[in-house]
Amino acid sequence: MAKNILFLMTDQHRVDTLGCYGNQICETPNLDALAASGTRFTNGFTPTAICTPARATLQTGVLPYRHTLLANYERNVGYREELDDTFPVFSHYLTGYQLGHVGKWHVGKDKGPRDFGYDGEHYPGWGNAVDHPDYLSYLAKHGYPPFSVRDSVRGTFANGEPGNLLAGILEQPVEATFEYFLAERTIEQLRRFAADGRPFYLTCNWFGPHLPYLLPEDYYFRYDAAQVELPASVAETFAGKPRVQQHYSSHWTYDSIGPDRWRELVAAYWGYVTLIDEQIGRILAVVDELGLTDDTAVLFTADHGEFTGAHRLHDKGPAMYDDIYRVPLIAKVPGLPARVEDSFATLTDLTPTFLELADVEPPEHYQGRSLMPLIKGERPDDWPTEVIAEFHGHHFPYPQRMIRTDRYKLVVNPADVNELYDLSTDPDELHNRNQHPELAEVRRELTTRLYDVLRDRGDNFYHWMTSMFEVGGKSYDTALSALDQEAARP
Repeated sequence: MAKNILFLMTDQHRVDTLGCYGNQICETPNLDALAASGTRFTNGFTPTAICTPARATLQTGVLPYRHTLLANYERNVGYREELDDTFPVFSHYLTGYQLGHVGKWHVGKDKGPRDFGYDGEHYPGWGNAVDHPDYLSYLAKHGYPPFSVRDSVRGTFANGEPGNLLAGILEQPVEATFEYFLAERTIEQLRRFAADGRPFYLTCNWFGPHLPYLLPEDYYFRYDAAQVELPASVAETFAGKPRVQQHYSSHWTYDSIGPDRWRELVAAYWGYVTLIDEQIGRILAVVDELGLTDDTAVLFTADHGEFTGAHRLHDKGPAMYDDIYRVPLIAKVPGLPARVEDSFATLTDLTPTFLELADVEPPEHYQGRSLMPLIKGERPDDWPTEVIAEFHGHHFPYPQRMIRTDRYKLVVNPADVNELYDLSTDPDELHNRNQHPELAEVRRELTTRLYDVLRDRGDNFYHWMTSMFEVGGKSYDTALSALDQEAARP
């Protein structure tokens, strides 16, 4: 078993940007090499597609409805803003370990890594902390130019006002970028930990490739936009879908931008991915240089994905498509062979995995399962055959729950229509078949399974689902109403 743990994490990172997941244009040689020598999970998912709740789950080992950090503090909608001591973060259990956290924290508003036992600066917020004193001192020490952006890309709101910032050219060399800076801080920490000799847990969390895509010019134009094939879901009409999706499309000014500009944005997003892959390569080269490779487990994932034009949407939000819920997930454990694993795995499973790698028994309240059996090629018979996810709101409260199997996905939206997708015939999730009679049995089975899991977990969302059950071919509510009318007759 590995003595050390190196955890690499990106933010808002689509699976289909990596070569090892099928991208033929975007260059990610370092992550591809990691996947080729470790376990690549094809069905990695986030428990919720929003930064703070997902990262709080990773730290605590429990799902958002339990740790109750339900929204990013910048867009808080009345939810709690800081973790309390109810569920200790997993660093609490790594006694004897050197603990380091470099980069994005975003597990609350004011508390940072040091408040939870890690050695590391608190770079707050959702985007690169370019005003942080640590970064400013780095620029000054090396004589690098300050953060500055030109040629900003924005859409246009319906009232004619400029939309949200989407991208722009960063007037800095790559060595001055926040991405390079975070890799430098990680390498410095690696050298300190290696010199000490005790086992370590060290993580580097980049803020990218989250929008806006602010990149040096050679990365912004690294890929020819003409080579970009827009996703099939740009044909989204929102017919039969929850109305909030069309509102979000307007919020991100999708229709004001045009397909050529969207191709440019996707190409820039790929350039951002390549920039980060290069930083991962720099860190892994130092692991080799320090002679740590045979004693260090390396894991890589992202907190969630991004739309980048898919479904005529951008960023993330109240829509539970695979674009934002499926994440890259790679684990390389020394001494174990390379393999591809198709079982469902989530960020919730990483927390007990870290503890097993450290030879620590996970606490009973953890809601995930260690991925080590899958990494060893030993799939337990009772491993889940579905993934369940939750969402609580971003900008405004909007509760959702999802159950996804290999073939089907059911999304429960109390505020609007529910969604049911047949992923075998509709992998792009364009056609909501929730009311189609030929899928009535599938709908019943998924509804029952989701209801049972939520109830057993103690997720009170299950109360919203009672009206979804059918009695004699009618919805539960409709059947009860008919019975009430019958009982009221003289």
